Amino acid sequence: MLGALGIGVTTSIAGCLGELVDNGAEGEDDDEHPFADRVIDHPGGESIPFTEDQHCAVCNMRPTSYARWQGQLAHENGEGAVFDTPGCLFAYYAAPPVESPVSDAWTTNFGTTELIDATDAHFVLVTDEDGVDSEPMGLNPRPFAAREDAVAYLDEWDAEALTEEDIIELSAVDREIARIYRGRRVPDEP
Repeated sequence: MLGALGIGVTTSIAGCLGELVDNGAEGEDDDEHPFADRVIDHPGGESIPFTEDQHCAVCNMRPTSYARWQGQLAHENGEGAVFDTPGCLFAYYAAPPVESPVSDAWTTNFGTTELIDATDAHFVLVTDEDGVDSEPMGLNPRPFAAREDAVAYLDEWDAEALTEEDIIELSAVDREIARIYRGRRVPDEP
């Protein structure tokens, strides 16, 4: 009995320590990219409908549950992914499991359910978690189709002082920016 207890405690401690150093998604094989098993067929050119059987490539939540936050992207090779939030879109974009370039991307215009072209969108990089109220996956960047709407949002966001330098395009998203929103879910560079 004590031997079995000792093995259980040792296994639990090893699991906890693994969580501290793991940079991928929980339970993923170290050799496989943590987003690889959630890549879907996506022909690109235009957005595809969100369906109940789709799961976010980063966090595994259903995008259909978050119509005001969802997004998707397509690679040139016909593969792609869907996301429940723009923060997850950032994580995937910064560290994609597919070597093919991104050809198209869409996200919802902040505060609406309207899908906009994420490659032309303007993202406000909010970073103060105290300013969010029950957002899926915690903190998320704010996507806007029009730059003037993103600039106007700077005056509305009072959780922290932001400037126009805190507005970026999707092409500027890297692992450092993605980690603001999805921390350890963003894998390290190979």
